[in-house]
Amino acid sequence: MMKSPATHSPGPAVETRLSTGHVAPGFESVRNALDAMLLSDPRFSAQITAVWRGETVVDLTGGPDLAADSVTGVFSATKGVAATVIGLLLERGLFDLDEPMATYWPEFAAEGKGEITVRQVFSHRAGLVGVDDGFAVEEFIDSARAAARLAATAPQWQPGSTHGYHALTIGILMEEFVRRLTGRSLQEVYETEIRAPREIDFYLGFPESEEPRFREVLPPAPTPAEAAELSARASSTDGIQALAFNVLHGELPPAGGDMGPNSRRMRASGFAAIDGIGSARGLAHLYQAILGGPGAEPLLSKTTTEQMSREQSVGPDRVLVLPTSFAIVYVKPNPRLDFASYRAFGHDGAGGVLAFADPVHDLAFGYVPMPMQLPGGADPKGIELSRLIRASIRRLQQ
Repeated sequence: MMKSPATHSPGPAVETRLSTGHVAPGFESVRNALDAMLLSDPRFSAQITAVWRGETVVDLTGGPDLAADSVTGVFSATKGVAATVIGLLLERGLFDLDEPMATYWPEFAAEGKGEITVRQVFSHRAGLVGVDDGFAVEEFIDSARAAARLAATAPQWQPGSTHGYHALTIGILMEEFVRRLTGRSLQEVYETEIRAPREIDFYLGFPESEEPRFREVLPPAPTPAEAAELSARASSTDGIQALAFNVLHGELPPAGGDMGPNSRRMRASGFAAIDGIGSARGLAHLYQAILGGPGAEPLLSKTTTEQMSREQSVGPDRVLVLPTSFAIVYVKPNPRLDFASYRAFGHDGAGGVLAFADPVHDLAFGYVPMPMQLPGGADPKGIELSRLIRASIRRLQQ
């Protein structure tokens, strides 16, 4: 008598590596893709949230190092959140993008910077990527001190002639600008006027009471081939990239060291360049607030959103030595970083985080991976998940 073929259940080792959470009908391909990613790499964890037309259609978590209610550091994805405060002040008519920055911050005019406009500063065109002897951690925490040093610094290139990623200094510049316009910190404006009223799970200034939910950012674990590629791509320790990342004559620690979000001091400060703390849900809900939705007025008008999200700088980046595209602080999609439609705006982060609003699809998206993903910046897996979400939307609209 022949035995029937044995059947094998996936077993707990597989089941515990699958995602949990919600997907709306029509978005099942997103869960399938995330599960495939989790199964192919047992070290990989991720949160992903997508809000379409005001409805959460994807809200998934998987992997060993992130739970549904976990929050963690998102590095430069923080810039997109901070930019929303700038947009709020533009909405209120507190400044003009084409006025010189010195109109609002007179000391900024030193060293021939009197004609640099607010638009140039916030589209990475001002050439103020660092100071020769670097910033101390305390100057990121008390950024008014860092701002005074930047105001006294000459640009590294002719302002407006090119663009280069102001990796850390754009946080200093945004914070000082908000202080000059409002007399309040950027973090306070964000907390009282954006985050708290909407209960957004993203913080610029992480409270002690939320610490039990915090997960430290884990450094990347490159394969030998990836390690060799990273070594080949390493830039000089005395070039403009090292200046911009505040590591002249050194190298940036994999998870940000004393100036990154794993430092309690830095995440408590909520430094606007790299030290925001939150979840994929929080990031998606922040961008959804900009778009608005059923029963919710948009945080920014269509006119302001268009001003903030219009492409300002595109092409070879003087600092990153890659093609980049920026609006007013926000990152724009480009052929290298094809994360959404031509009207989308958001920001990625060093560990692979990606978050954006896409007015073409009425979509808000947040993705947080763990550990830090290679090659750096927006994780290709997050871009693929975004593509699947947009494909699902198109099918549902047919």
